[in-house]
Amino acid sequence: MYVYEHKLRVRYAETDQMGYVYYGNYAAYYEVARTEMLRVTGISYKELEEMGVMMPVVEMQTKYHTPAKYDELITIRITIKEHPSVRIKFEYELFDEAGKLLNTGMTQLVFVDMLKNRPCKPPQIFVDKLQSYYLK
Repeated sequence: MYVYEHKLRVRYAETDQMGYVYYGNYAAYYEVARTEMLRVTGISYKELEEMGVMMPVVEMQTKYHTPAKYDELITIRITIKEHPSVRIKFEYELFDEAGKLLNTGMTQLVFVDMLKNRPCKPPQIFVDKLQSYYLK
């Protein structure tokens, strides 16, 4: 199992009139954390694309527990419980500075060969970078 945490401060432009994070911005938070998680593994999303592989989101779920607010420093925890194959599932938990759960979510992405526009296995270098987290 792979776990990664990313911190992000809520910007004014991401909030609604009540000072709460607008619900649609949670998908963007997921993406920011997911992109940084990939970079930390040693292979960026840009590098995957340069290898001819893209990763579109094919499913997303989200549950709002309590609103995040302007200027809060939130922690986005990503967990990948299963070794990636053609699909990769990211689970998210967002916490405020006190550790209170704000939001939970999930995105499922599929590896796609950009030339063939067909699902494919992840590049071996990506598999190798995550392999140690899934040894039994």
